[in-house]
Amino acid sequence: MAEQKGKKVEDIKKEAEAKKCPVSKSLYYIEEFLAGPMCGKCFPCEMGVYEAKIRLKNLTEGRGSESDIFAIRRIASDMLESSRCKRGKDTATFILEWMGTDVFKEHVEGRCPDRECISLIEYRIIPEKCIICGDCHDACKDDAITGEKKKGYKSGYLPFEIRQKRCTKCGECIKVCPTNAIVIVDVKAKEPVGV
Repeated sequence: MAEQKGKKVEDIKKEAEAKKCPVSKSLYYIEEFLAGPMCGKCFPCEMGVYEAKIRLKNLTEGRGSESDIFAIRRIASDMLESSRCKRGKDTATFILEWMGTDVFKEHVEGRCPDRECISLIEYRIIPEKCIICGDCHDACKDDAITGEKKKGYKSGYLPFEIRQKRCTKCGECIKVCPTNAIVIVDVKAKEPVGV
């Protein structure tokens, strides 16, 4: 049976596996499955996959609840049992592989342990480590870092800060910081993790 719209389930799975977060993996897989190889001929896939996508988006965007986890598990179980083709069953198996971990529950609590779901993380500058060199400011293409580069003959400079609403979490600032003053933390965390 030829795969529809070019992409094969095996290719989607391989691409999804490149992500670290199991919830992100599942969402990516479901979105690509919807856009490509899903035939839509049986009810479990046609309705279930779309519903699972909504529920997984809730989890990655910090709006998830226990009922989302329950619904995703139910949908995947129904697909595994009732899908008429191997593609639907493979999709269900892929999702169910990750449902046994605590990662889904952590997303309900507003944490992504793998720091991949951008709605659940923030980049923060640790003031005590910031040497006010301006490398992060220069690297930020989104103009999300505020502050002024330190000049040798002046004093009274404040450490750089990240404006969260502008930050796209691209990671360029972390790459250039010479003192590792920029860390990724949970949005709900009061203090940076691992500091």
